[in-house]
Amino acid sequence: MFVLPAACALACSPAACAPASDAADTPSERGAAFLAENGQREGVATTASGLQYEVLASGTGTSPTAADTVTAHYHGTFIDGRVFDSSVQRGKPYETPVTSVIRGWQEALQLMRVGDKWKVFIPSELAYGAHGAAGGLIGPHEVLIFELELLAIKGAEAQQPQGAEEATAEPAAAEGAQTQD
Repeated sequence: MFVLPAACALACSPAACAPASDAADTPSERGAAFLAENGQREGVATTASGLQYEVLASGTGTSPTAADTVTAHYHGTFIDGRVFDSSVQRGKPYETPVTSVIRGWQEALQLMRVGDKWKVFIPSELAYGAHGAAGGLIGPHEVLIFELELLAIKGAEAQQPQGAEEATAEPAAAEGAQTQD
């Protein structure tokens, strides 16, 4: 389920929640400015595709491939801090084939090891691009931020956390919300 805080005004700055007063201040421009500044922060790595990530915790497990199915926990926000989806809030990890999610997730997951927890900053071109998603909840050209924890790779029994098989669930959001357009 996509979750929007009841009191958005408390979660975001007045400037972020206010309607844009200048037509030139587009989501694409705001996203590019955010990524440019964020990429300069200590501890943030940027890949050739523009994906940015910050390692919050390091695991010691294996890395998935494009052919794998993974179990992960995630907490997705916009650059202004508003939550749009969270397996963490639902209390149920998400199981998905690596190739069934947005390109930013595909890239990040294949760089991660089981047990890693990263903060991933996904440019709109690696997310939902000009189309947006989830019935308009994620607008066109939105940069998305995920705290992403890789819990297991399906079939890698040594990498399965205890109880992972019973704890996985599809996200309650629309079927296409985590898939590539």
